[in-house]
Amino acid sequence: TLLLSVLSVHQASQSDITQKGYEKKRAKLLAPFVPQTQNVDVSIQLTPGLSSEPTSSPNAVPVAAPRQHRAHRSGGTRDDRYRSDIHTEAVQAALARHKEEKMALPMPTKRRSAFAQSSAENCTPPDTSSASEDEGSLRRRQAAISAMLAQNLQSPEYWINRSVQSSSTSSSASSTLSHGDGKTQNHSQGQTSILADVLAHTRIESSSVPPDVTSTVPQDRNSRADLPPNITVRGMSRGQSRSSMMDTAAGVPAHSRVSTKIQQLLNTLKRPKRPPLSEFFLDDFEEIVEVPQPDPNTPRPEGRQMIPVKGEPLGVVSNWPPALQAALARWGATQAKSPALTALDITGKPLYTLTYGKLWSRSLKLAYTLLNKLGTKNEPVLKPGDRVALVYPNSDPGMFWVAFYGCLLAEVIPVPIEVPLSLKDAGSQQIGFLLGSCGVGLALTSEVCLKGLPKTQNGEIMQFKGWPRLKWVVTDTKYLTKPSKDWQPHIPTANTDTAYIEYKASKEGTVMGVAVSKISMLTHCQALTQACNYCEGECYAAAVQQFYATVSKCLSCICVCTARVAMVKCRDLHWAMMAHRDQKDTNLSSLRMLIVADGANPWSVSSCDAFLNVFQSHGLKPEMICPCASSPEAMTVAIRRPGAQGTPLPARAILSMAGLSHGVIRVNTEDKNSALTVQDVGHVMPGGLMCIVKPDGPPMLCKTDEIGEIVLNSRVGGTMYYGLPGVTKNTFEVIPINSGGTPIGDVPFTRTGLLGFVGPGSLVFVVGKIEGLLSVSGRRHNADDLVATALAVEPVKTVYRGRIAVFSVTVFYDERVVIVAEQRPDANEEDSFQWMSRVLQAIDSIHQVGLYCLALVPANTLPKTHLGGIHISETKQHFLEGSLHPCNILMCPHTCVTNLPKPRQKQPGTVVGPASIMVGNLVAGKRIAQASGRDLGLIDDQEQSRKVTLQWRAQTDPDHVLYMLLNAKGVAVSTATCSQLHKRAEKITAALLERGGINTGDNVVLLYPPGIDLIASFYGCLYAGCIPVTVRPPHPQNLAATLPTVRMIIDVSKAACILTTQTLMKILRSKEAAGCVNVKTWPNIIDTDDLPRKRPSNIYKPPTAEMLAYLDFSVSTTGMLTGVKISHSAVNALCRSIKLQCELYSSRQIAICMDPYCGLGFVLWCMSSVYSGHQSILIPPMELETSLPLWLSTLSQYKIRDTFCSYSVMELCTKGLGTQTEALKVSQQDVDSLHFKTLGLMYVQARGVNLSCVRSCVVIAEERPRLALTQSFSRLFKDLGLSPRAVSTAFGARVNLAICLQGTAGPDPSTVYVDMKSLRHDRVRLVERGAPQSLPLMESGTILPGVRVIIVNPETRGPLGDSHLGEIWVNSPHNASGYYTICGEESLQADHFNTRLSFGDTETLWARTGYLGFVRRTELLDASGDRHDALFVVGSLDETLELRGLRYHPIDIETSVSRAHRSIAESAVFTWTNLLVVVVELSGSEQEALDLVPLVTNVVLKEHHLIVGVVVIVDPGVIPINSRGEKQRMHLRDSFLADQLDPIYVAYNM
Repeated sequence: TLLLSVLSVHQASQSDITQKGYEKKRAKLLAPFVPQTQNVDVSIQLTPGLSSEPTSSPNAVPVAAPRQHRAHRSGGTRDDRYRSDIHTEAVQAALARHKEEKMALPMPTKRRSAFAQSSAENCTPPDTSSASEDEGSLRRRQAAISAMLAQNLQSPEYWINRSVQSSSTSSSASSTLSHGDGKTQNHSQGQTSILADVLAHTRIESSSVPPDVTSTVPQDRNSRADLPPNITVRGMSRGQSRSSMMDTAAGVPAHSRVSTKIQQLLNTLKRPKRPPLSEFFLDDFEEIVEVPQPDPNTPRPEGRQMIPVKGEPLGVVSNWPPALQAALARWGATQAKSPALTALDITGKPLYTLTYGKLWSRSLKLAYTLLNKLGTKNEPVLKPGDRVALVYPNSDPGMFWVAFYGCLLAEVIPVPIEVPLSLKDAGSQQIGFLLGSCGVGLALTSEVCLKGLPKTQNGEIMQFKGWPRLKWVVTDTKYLTKPSKDWQPHIPTANTDTAYIEYKASKEGTVMGVAVSKISMLTHCQALTQACNYCEGECYAAAVQQFYATVSKCLSCICVCTARVAMVKCRDLHWAMMAHRDQKDTNLSSLRMLIVADGANPWSVSSCDAFLNVFQSHGLKPEMICPCASSPEAMTVAIRRPGAQGTPLPARAILSMAGLSHGVIRVNTEDKNSALTVQDVGHVMPGGLMCIVKPDGPPMLCKTDEIGEIVLNSRVGGTMYYGLPGVTKNTFEVIPINSGGTPIGDVPFTRTGLLGFVGPGSLVFVVGKIEGLLSVSGRRHNADDLVATALAVEPVKTVYRGRIAVFSVTVFYDERVVIVAEQRPDANEEDSFQWMSRVLQAIDSIHQVGLYCLALVPANTLPKTHLGGIHISETKQHFLEGSLHPCNILMCPHTCVTNLPKPRQKQPGTVVGPASIMVGNLVAGKRIAQASGRDLGLIDDQEQSRKVTLQWRAQTDPDHVLYMLLNAKGVAVSTATCSQLHKRAEKITAALLERGGINTGDNVVLLYPPGIDLIASFYGCLYAGCIPVTVRPPHPQNLAATLPTVRMIIDVSKAACILTTQTLMKILRSKEAAGCVNVKTWPNIIDTDDLPRKRPSNIYKPPTAEMLAYLDFSVSTTGMLTGVKISHSAVNALCRSIKLQCELYSSRQIAICMDPYCGLGFVLWCMSSVYSGHQSILIPPMELETSLPLWLSTLSQYKIRDTFCSYSVMELCTKGLGTQTEALKVSQQDVDSLHFKTLGLMYVQARGVNLSCVRSCVVIAEERPRLALTQSFSRLFKDLGLSPRAVSTAFGARVNLAICLQGTAGPDPSTVYVDMKSLRHDRVRLVERGAPQSLPLMESGTILPGVRVIIVNPETRGPLGDSHLGEIWVNSPHNASGYYTICGEESLQADHFNTRLSFGDTETLWARTGYLGFVRRTELLDASGDRHDALFVVGSLDETLELRGLRYHPIDIETSVSRAHRSIAESAVFTWTNLLVVVVELSGSEQEALDLVPLVTNVVLKEHHLIVGVVVIVDPGVIPINSRGEKQRMHLRDSFLADQLDPIYVAYNM
């Protein structure tokens, strides 16, 4: 009897005894038996238990289940461990309250091809005339409130609302696929109008500009797109620009499918949130979070301090054995033929019976074998005290018994673990870490188990990840050696030495070994025997079932064997009820004690009640049910003693969940829906002393009405975490303290990990576990409670086998609740989304907590424990790593994130007089933030006008080669000397004057691919007195997108003529072009390919240097088409400035690899060589698409010292050639070898690349330097000789094409780290590298000669101090003259090009760049010996996002998003109605699409304190990027709103 009790409890403490086949059989079971719990009186805190009469409940379910349930076997049945009909009714009642508040929620948009899990017929709305006869409808008839809810869900009004949700899901033809199927946009517009009608009935506002519900900052920014016909032209009158923010690209109104859903999202966000918490804080630069102030309305404990509860004294037995091994020896000798264990098969037949004699003899053999037969006599493999792993399946308890006692007799320490089934077992690596830390090198197993272990091709057992190398020993009897007659095991008296190690997984997934001493093991047996009143010869049945059939046979075993004690789990009670109909003759009258092993689960009371209702008529008495509580650290904590018949049953507690969340015990009298009924788990174990202490902080004693962690002082529990002394001290050596901080004694207690309280009569109540505790916003919620609520929301259509995991993730200084459930294979998206939305409502109503994320994953994909349950920590890890692969997901950050910083309220600006601010060059105690380049020098006007013309170069040095154009093979396909270029320009001039009818001052469009023809045409226009306008030619394969932009520039500039090539002229007049634009109204088109040799009669010379030289048109990233006027004097000043900065002379060569159509790229391509006389090697960027190494090999071949490129070129080389540096270094001999013949022609041509000659590699851009890209480029090509000092950047703007450019004489660009939080407040705070929220910024290059910059407050227009953030203003002789406008707005020109400071130097005229930045004086010295002033560009004012009163730069958010997951190729952000929209390009498989939604939301919330409104997952290449490598975010926004992106998935965060 002693051994039976000890070993059965030991088995139960190890694990739940089932197998994987248990899950397979479970799918075929009948629908769960649904008992009704008796009505309970909630007017008192503790209520009496159930009556012993079987007919006491009017709602008791009859014994025979309805036959309808047999026809509806389903894998979607809920987990009845959490079954509670009272709680189910409470959930349905809570949902019924929401029916009046129901609104159209935006359903996610999903590409059908990505997730083909649901069929089309399952996605159509059901017939509104009748409800479908499914299992869900049958269940809904069980209660009147459920029926009302079902009727509400099937009403026509509901499906009107649902039609809005399903407007662009896979339930109908997805709008994203309609474009691919060739459907016209009219269909989309028609559907849009239908949706607008629906929205009118659902009370959704339809104003042209949706209201801003997420911020208190008024909207004052206009929206601009960069695709015609909606491109805003800077300088145009308002009447000619777009009139409304809601007009999008291609003429599609914004009330399209996507924007309608955003409007629905806005309406859901209009609903008032939960009252804001006290931890609202100011996002200041000092501290992010203020200390939260306690809520005065929070319920607080009011009772007195608890008194430690003592268990009954542990009795003294005279003949008690000195050790457990001695007990086994005694019973093996005196009761050799008595059965110790009988194992049943799945049919209920005995497999084998292990007697005490066999158990003793086999254990003796194993002990002898372990000590004497595994090694040599001098070098034994095992010594006493060594650790040994026991690897046995749950289906073979006999072999485990023999191994366990064999180890005890050999005085080695057994470490029982589960059988590893595969290399991907959840938690397997942590088990291996435990084995390694315990020094386990030997594993005992059975022969059958050894054959089933995964093996390599050689037949060896696989090495599991993280496991130490193990030697496997088979313990079957035939492999054991009989001990010699003179050998006897050493059986010492039980002491504090470790007897065995039981592993325990923590909440974080780490595995620790709980060491149980020999005296604890023996004392535990004595305490259990006393508490359960065991007697000799009593039969004990433990539910060791693996399959459904065994449960029923276990009941019959109790009847046949007349078992007196049985031990089960709640799940076993559920299966027993389902098996009841097959066992009509069951009689449980012989049972005196039914131990519920997981009685610590507060939801076990429902299973016990249901089991009692069914089997009370079969002899089961209410007093037989004995829940118990245990933990790995303390073993058995408390157990209910079996009561005498007729005695009153223990009381139950009906507690308020709201009170439990605050850690106090309150009677639930107000809200019947949010109540938790818990049963006691009996009294403390004999010899134990129990306290309740606070779970957080010091172990202070709780008050009598306070929930805390149960701590126990007893000789029964574990002694330590093996090998972890620090954690051991905090768990096994806890000394509680009173309210004054004084220890209550010197007796150490052990933390059990159980949360509960002590009720009347010293009864122990358990309400949860520490590992299932979710601390959200200062309140504690139990994961099991949330699972029970989710399961009560009719999961039969959606959730697969009730498999739901609840955990929390820490995001933005608080824990966020995440629910992950497995979705049934036949569930459609409508039902899934409906279930998720109802779970949100139910949990919000009952638990008053918002869910952060609710995800549905395909069936059987969540990590499993060895017993078939969900491995919570592995699931959480997959969620955080983005490897969960959900098929449906719903993020609700707007609901649950209530601790965001308060929106910044901008104070009205006050004009401060200069007397109070200006003191010399100081502003408020700091130097004025201004800087200037070196002196440009003075040259007379005649020299300027002479040198700018190509004619002068042709006369002085006619044979000097100015340009060389390379093709993809690196061959010079065209060269031009000064004389050749001059003659080609003259021919074009003659053609313009003769065929074009051009007058002086007319605008002429130059439409050429990158090449020398473009340069010749430019000078041809200057010779003719025309004003050239360079335009990028349309892409032949994408005329629909590129030709309208060409047309717009031609129309805006009022071009009188177009110069182009024969090929492009044919494209302009083709039928394809006619489908995009009106080709009949082109200006005069002149083909310059074959012009006659004619010279113009005279060459035009501008009368003044202020005359226009050319127009520079460019489309910004904000969709602004801007044309600026560049004068001849500006061209001369800019070319001279570049010459001085880069030291360009006639003997120099430079390489240019960038587009030549606007900005500084055009100046370098067409004018700089003519002015300075150096040779330019031209490399069109499009040639790199076919030959990636072309640019780098050209630098090496021609020994180029200075090169200019764009970010797109640098990124192309970094991504395409970063892993090929070794191939680029190889010589000709290596190329001829076999190893490099497979590299292809590309790398063979680029052999022997050496970049040590490069002195400066300048990236030309109009943006903040991309530090990460430039550093990656430098590091990758360092092996090719590239100096890290060579790479630098330039900066220009529309008002001044070149402000900064790193030259040869200035100091190296400096890098600073600024605080991102301060930048949001328009401040600059320098921090150290690696500081939290730090942003690295690189100097944008040395300021060019003749350029002055100053940092100005853009609102007050006053100068700012050093290291202050403001707008960059520039004064320079090469400033642009103004915007080129149709309807001239002089005020706009004056504001941007001729503006003055409000105080200080009010005489100087400045140009506003529209870029934010700051100037910082460094410790470096410039060429003149003065300290160097560095200009740092932060970003464009037009691109910034105004959210919550703060200023955000898109590139910062996009950088964070790109780091969130390895499959994110690119990202872009924009706002719409103050909702942040994040578009992400997915480079991996489409299964990973939904993984990105929570990761993107997390990283933006964590690093930028913003809630993402919409997450759009698209294919690679969807985000538009211009030739300069800049993202066209407004183009992307308009395409999204017009539903033209064909997204993989669109998630609307609630």
